Amino acid sequence: MIARYTRPAMGKIWSDENKYRCWLKVEAAASQALAKFGLVPQEAADAIRDRGNFTVQRIDEIEAEVRHDVIAFTTTVAEHIANPEHSRWLHYGLTSTDVVDTAQALQLKEASALIHKGIAALADTLKKRALEFKHTPIIGRTHGVHAEPSTFGLKLLLWYAEVQRNLTRFDAAAEDLRIGKLSGAVGTFGHLKPEHEAAICAGLDLKPVPIATQVIQRDLHAAYICALAVLASTLDKIATEVRHLQRTEVREAEEFFSEKQKGSSAMPHKRNPITSEQISGLARVMRANAQVALENVALWHERDISHSSAERVILPDSTILADYLLAKTENLIAKLLVYPERMLRNLESTGGLIFSGQLLLDLAESGMSREDAYRLVQSHAMRSWKEGLNFREEVAKDPAITARLTPEKLAHAFDYNRQLANVDAIFERVLTESH
Repeated sequence: MIARYTRPAMGKIWSDENKYRCWLKVEAAASQALAKFGLVPQEAADAIRDRGNFTVQRIDEIEAEVRHDVIAFTTTVAEHIANPEHSRWLHYGLTSTDVVDTAQALQLKEASALIHKGIAALADTLKKRALEFKHTPIIGRTHGVHAEPSTFGLKLLLWYAEVQRNLTRFDAAAEDLRIGKLSGAVGTFGHLKPEHEAAICAGLDLKPVPIATQVIQRDLHAAYICALAVLASTLDKIATEVRHLQRTEVREAEEFFSEKQKGSSAMPHKRNPITSEQISGLARVMRANAQVALENVALWHERDISHSSAERVILPDSTILADYLLAKTENLIAKLLVYPERMLRNLESTGGLIFSGQLLLDLAESGMSREDAYRLVQSHAMRSWKEGLNFREEVAKDPAITARLTPEKLAHAFDYNRQLANVDAIFERVLTESH
């Protein structure tokens, strides 16, 4: 399912072809930088840059024999360079992970650019629809129970603000991983120097990591995957809300359902929130990947390879999943069917029970003690729940209430526009801060 819908650009980033292409970029950048320091002949560095090449098939053939992917890669590249006097300077002063970790940073930089674009697109769509339904009344629910009036625009605005926070978190984690490492087998620059590393990284638009062992430390990768897991949880949150709003008893909003779409093989009436359910399900996979990334932080001494096998799964999977989930969620919100009339009907379905808090405040303001006011309002509310009465009508009959509140003041207590008077202020605060 994911492979069918994933945009090809993200999948291509994690292909063997692009991985080895990134390795070759690191090797070429290293030889060029080292040539400027006089450590590698410029002619050899140019040959590595201009004639160095590979085929995935040839790398696979050699790796089947030597059981080492980087050696298989460098052997293949040397074959293309052809001249031994030039190829012997390939991989000069480097260890395998110098190439692999630095090249992986190039892949993550590519992937991060696409994810950034996807988060920004979702934020734009949420903002647009939030403004569309800015003043559309909807019942706010706590514990799944009707609470007080809100607007559907505020619900969308809340998601927008959260997606903006996700963008900030993700960009910071991605920037932290825009780093290279070429400090040797245990990170001591046994063969190169820090200035060599800095020059190589500069040629790749990366920053040199301040300190490393043989590997870039995996707390950085864990933070990156965790940022994606939080993002996926936000998308899960949105999807879960849509799933609830689409329930038959609620039906205040629902996923777009095309004319030819089928909801069930057995029940022709079904309109199921399948996209939202897919988003919720795949968010669990992302959160599971975060657990793996956290386990990768602890390695033996200056390096073991327990992390690398896991990363071959979780890095492509997590970035591809993020790209996929963002696309699905953005489409979900852009095409979401919204039913304001049903929202208003549901809001009014309890006969005014949702204004009990305002009535409590108005009675207290009139001079009644809060305890007495609470007891009085709750007695009417519980009776209305139990007997299916209209709460608004019942309190209007109570002389203990009407003695303190005029008909105008009582009507004001049940006016949802009164409780929604600050919607514009909330929008202004959120949209101002987001800029």
